[in-house]
Amino acid sequence: MRPRLPPTNSREASTGSWGGDSPTSLPARPRSHASSPCSRAGEQRSREPVSVLGAWRNATGQEEIDELFAYLAASFSDCTSSTMDLVAFDVVGDMAYTAALEHTSVSVDGRPRTYTLRATQVYRREDGQWRVAHRHGDTLIDGDAQPPSDESRPPS
Repeated sequence: MRPRLPPTNSREASTGSWGGDSPTSLPARPRSHASSPCSRAGEQRSREPVSVLGAWRNATGQEEIDELFAYLAASFSDCTSSTMDLVAFDVVGDMAYTAALEHTSVSVDGRPRTYTLRATQVYRREDGQWRVAHRHGDTLIDGDAQPPSDESRPPS
């Protein structure tokens, strides 16, 4: 059974509110840690090991991840838009991944900024909920490869 695609509108993508106990509700924004400047703080933690290879900073282990998100929360404000384009995903047992382009408009240290991240997240099912075990994100630079359009994909 293939999971349904997560919602891509800003409200649902920023809150991760659709996470559930089934791979058919695999979230693109995790409940364990805010993965976007528009996400909400104070969400439940994932069990160890957890890691982030981020566009801004890297972190390994819960203590470093807490410090990373405190730093991001102090730097980011006034999110006006956060959407994502899901490029690929799969679920195998209690593990899953998503690869997406995350488009964000936000203020960083008081200056408006719009950017796109290429983001890959690895999820693990814990106590019936999908939680992020690892996240990698890097900034998409003009000229970087874009995902193929539906018309250019080979027939399946």
